[in-house]
Amino acid sequence: MLRRTFYTLLIAMSWVSVFAQQDPQFTHYMFNNLYVTPAYAGVDGVTQLTAIHRSQWAGYESSFGDGGAPTTQMVNFNAPVYKLRGGFGAMIVNDKLGPQNNLEAQAMFAYHLGIKDSKLSFGVKAGIYSMSVNGTYYRWIQDNDPLIITGKESQIRPDFGFGVFYRSEKYYAGFGVNHLLKSEFNFGIDPSRNALENHINFTGGYFYEVNFDLKLNPSILVKTDFKEYSFDIALIATLKDKMWGGISFRQSEAANVLLGYSFLKDRSLKLGYAIDVVVKDTDAKENFSHELLLTYQLPVNPGSGKKVVRTPRYRH
Repeated sequence: MLRRTFYTLLIAMSWVSVFAQQDPQFTHYMFNNLYVTPAYAGVDGVTQLTAIHRSQWAGYESSFGDGGAPTTQMVNFNAPVYKLRGGFGAMIVNDKLGPQNNLEAQAMFAYHLGIKDSKLSFGVKAGIYSMSVNGTYYRWIQDNDPLIITGKESQIRPDFGFGVFYRSEKYYAGFGVNHLLKSEFNFGIDPSRNALENHINFTGGYFYEVNFDLKLNPSILVKTDFKEYSFDIALIATLKDKMWGGISFRQSEAANVLLGYSFLKDRSLKLGYAIDVVVKDTDAKENFSHELLLTYQLPVNPGSGKKVVRTPRYRH
């Protein structure tokens, strides 16, 4: 109970201190490259919508009976724009962390260069980042502390990022840089200033065809804020281009299992589920996290311009 109380206080005070990895994490990162880098927009040559809901440490309740476990929702879409030799994307992310709620909305554009049967893409994103604090969830040590927030306060700041993505038939690699403006949220009191730190995401994956029915996709994601880093590694197996399953590991946090299935005749509607088994600091967390993935690909518009030959293994 003491450790849980300590953990709750850490969440409650997160807005007054800068800590590593401010951005939310997703176990389905290999199906969510647009979140990793804006340069992914339109690379796959299809219009795709993606939605993810994540329940972190599901079932956790604070010692004070409020705040609750972290949850994250993300919705994005991206599409090729052949006339501009690029792609467009948009994304909304809602991240609830106890008394703090972060909301970001981004628009993205990527420019594609055709290199034989591959693509090299450069992308930018611009939008807003909103931070809200609910002071009623705090339990203050000193009642007369000048930093006390008694109600709900919100601030909105501009946000900007960029990235690069390389895609071929058998492998991909890319990186994205977030929060270049390092926007600050002070809530009217300078000592409580909390700046968005620069974050860099590196990702890569390889597509290996074992036989006609079975494909393997190992991948990696490395995240850093220039102070600390963490990584995810995963291996996904796809059977008959219709169902997939795999395992992944998040450094010093969790071992994960992923399952998914493709619906409709063209397999354009995909449903995925992941469960994370917490392996570190289990006394301060619930043992499991859950994540639900839903994607839909619109029918292909032939358009014009040079694009990569799409393969089932890349479309998971």
